[in-house]
Amino acid sequence: AGVAHEINNPVTFIYGNLTPASQYIEGLLYLLTLYQQHYPQPAAEIQAEREAIDIDFLVEDLPKILSSMKMGANRIREIVLSLRNFSRLDEAEIKPVDIHEGLDNTLLILQSRFKGKPGQPEIQLIKEYGPLPKVECYAGQINQVFMNILSNAIDALEEAKGERRRARGENSSSLPIPSCPLPWIRIRTEVGKISSSGLPSGNQDWVTIRIADNGPGMPQTVKERLFDPFFTTKPVGQGTGLGLSISYQIVVEKHGGRLWCESAPGQGTEFFIEIPIFGHRA
Repeated sequence: AGVAHEINNPVTFIYGNLTPASQYIEGLLYLLTLYQQHYPQPAAEIQAEREAIDIDFLVEDLPKILSSMKMGANRIREIVLSLRNFSRLDEAEIKPVDIHEGLDNTLLILQSRFKGKPGQPEIQLIKEYGPLPKVECYAGQINQVFMNILSNAIDALEEAKGERRRARGENSSSLPIPSCPLPWIRIRTEVGKISSSGLPSGNQDWVTIRIADNGPGMPQTVKERLFDPFFTTKPVGQGTGLGLSISYQIVVEKHGGRLWCESAPGQGTEFFIEIPIFGHRA
């Protein structure tokens, strides 16, 4: 939150000055147009400089540059706001929280990882948000759970693409993979707990957040150790094995909820997060 505040101050200064700067430049460009209308045959030196800087292109492109700068500054402001909302470090007590706002802030931070790259299609995001009441929880901690699970889902989808390439003996990342299903992540929210049949139980005192992907899935041996501290299937240096273990502590111990996973090889993975609506004091 402190870092976000330090970033936000200079960005606000830049963003606030872009509008008057655009107005000043618009006035100067209009003045330039008047000069061209009233003095169509300038001195040779002016004409040479006009051609050197390509004045017609400059007049057309400068407003576009300013507009893109304003969009970029606004984007930074949105990310900073999401970081502040995501961390919520100033909220040490349990209080009513909008779960959908926490999910959306997390997705905004991860937005760049959903975008396509050469040889890798964009990850499709499917949001199936049901009507939820505000939930009494530690907002920053629950957002961290969303971040850990969504990051793992993206990692799994990216790794699946790499494994398919290695299996086909392809080294170039620019080559498309034929017959490869488009990757997706689905987030579904609903009131109620999940019964043994996999359907909502009708218990109105709980909310369930389900995060699924169509990645490679995992065998039972991996699933059994998924929440063990320091357990990871990622290469050395690419994972600590603590993300899901910490998530389990947050959901189960801090909030009195449930966190589990359903997965099988070739069948994708789905995480279930259940939290009591009216809070739990650990």
